[in-house]
Amino acid sequence: MKKQILLLFALFSCISITVAQNKTKTSSPTKNVKTNNEIKKMDSLSYSLGVLLAQNIKTLGLEKLSSEDIAKGIDDVLNDKETAISVNDANSMVSNEIAMINEKKSGPVLEEGKKFLEENAKKPGVKTTASGLQYEIITSGTGATPKATDEVTTNYRGTLINGKQFDSSYDRGEPAKFPVNRVIPGWTEALQMMKEGDKWRLYIPYNLAYGERGAGQDIPPFATLIFDIELIKVN
Repeated sequence: MKKQILLLFALFSCISITVAQNKTKTSSPTKNVKTNNEIKKMDSLSYSLGVLLAQNIKTLGLEKLSSEDIAKGIDDVLNDKETAISVNDANSMVSNEIAMINEKKSGPVLEEGKKFLEENAKKPGVKTTASGLQYEIITSGTGATPKATDEVTTNYRGTLINGKQFDSSYDRGEPAKFPVNRVIPGWTEALQMMKEGDKWRLYIPYNLAYGERGAGQDIPPFATLIFDIELIKVN
């Protein structure tokens, strides 16, 4: 979501640069006045930026937008006029609206994850932490326990709750190394409870995983995830 908003701001910046260059050149001495072809090219470029901006706005899923108000907002910024809404308030408004749209679209995924975790918590051997993370001890180790600032070596396999695998170090044939505090919150929490040699199965709610954004093509927004994780070594 943030990337989409940043892309819009990038496009706004492109428009700003284009208009600024246009103003600079037209205010220069007569010898620098554009030819008809140059003016036509600049108009086409401005229109092209408008097309790209509109296409990206449409991908956000926002409805009942006013093209006149959008144009007014652009005009106010480009001409250094006082805007009716501050940039911070505008960003918050757009971000909140997109979050609501995504949550509505992802309603079935949220509900499915919620029901899965509720039922899973009742199974023998499954423990639930205060954060909502669920885990099951498959194999117990006796080695060191990592701190948040440690780096660890692990093997793991990640799936959605429907069993679809989205990542596996086992399949790559090579363990993964990373700092404990540089992974999703569910992993960071679990690793600091594990010992070298432990193999756990983690059931991670969306807010401790990839949240409302999801990740790539395989992990949708608001997805509950399952990981088999083996702590090989605290580096």
